[in-house]
Amino acid sequence: MDAFQTVLRFVMNQKTTIGYSFMAILTIGGERIFSMVSFQCPCNRSQNFSYGLTFLLGPAVVLLALGFFFSTRMWRLFTGCCLNPLKLCPRGNCLGCTAMLLKVAAGACVAPVMWLCVALLNGTFYECAVSGLDDNLVVNLFCKNKTVMCRAELARVPCKRSKLPAEENMELLLMFRAQSQILGWCIIVVAAIAGLVGTCYKNCRSQVSFLQLTFWKRYMEKEKEQFEAFATEYADKLAKRNLKSFFENRDPEAFPFPNHRSWEEISALYTFSNSEQYYSTLQRYVERSDRDYSSEKRPVLDVERGFEMS
Repeated sequence: MDAFQTVLRFVMNQKTTIGYSFMAILTIGGERIFSMVSFQCPCNRSQNFSYGLTFLLGPAVVLLALGFFFSTRMWRLFTGCCLNPLKLCPRGNCLGCTAMLLKVAAGACVAPVMWLCVALLNGTFYECAVSGLDDNLVVNLFCKNKTVMCRAELARVPCKRSKLPAEENMELLLMFRAQSQILGWCIIVVAAIAGLVGTCYKNCRSQVSFLQLTFWKRYMEKEKEQFEAFATEYADKLAKRNLKSFFENRDPEAFPFPNHRSWEEISALYTFSNSEQYYSTLQRYVERSDRDYSSEKRPVLDVERGFEMS
């Protein structure tokens, strides 16, 4: 039992690393499936570039959109901002809002960058795309010191159906592959350096110590877990209360429920302030001496004030 708890504790402490590792495995697997199953370079000068670029960038764009879609931080920022634009920058803290948007963008870019790195290191999509370029500078780069047919047959090289000598065809393929892998490693190096510099800058600017920052992260994780548990429990109680009232054909029992202003306050993203050293918006709300204790007379959505559910 102790060994299981030790393993569980390690997994919980390293869940971010494990999550990124799992994402990398899925990315590699997805790229291999695309390369072997669905990708067929047309080997046509007019189509190679667009076809190869679509397979190289298309999944990256989809992964970027999914990264934003599954970002809790982004939805906390944007939910209701059309009705109340100040929700984007609570308390007029535009700098904090910009920093949060950058964090959201950085988190959403992890999967697309992984895809681009894996796809470029493999080189299949890049070979097809570059071989379709008709730019004289690019063609001269690849066909320098080659036979006269090189320019006309360059687009057919990725399919190994060109009329070029086998040695020259292989040399061009190796050039395509080398360029693709160099570009992939450049992205990896830039991403690694940017991540290191960003983390160093963030920790350097931190207004709390390393141990307190660690505790802060643990607290936020536990608060999220407990909120989901409490939300599930109260939703279950409210559902039972409403069903009981319906089937027994009588008025519903009184049900204590936070008012809409309270929900709005705890839904805002928290930014640290020296004057208010709390760990979350929820703690800041519950420890306020002037907070609004009044509850909703009925636990319903207030459509008149813009609160509605589709």
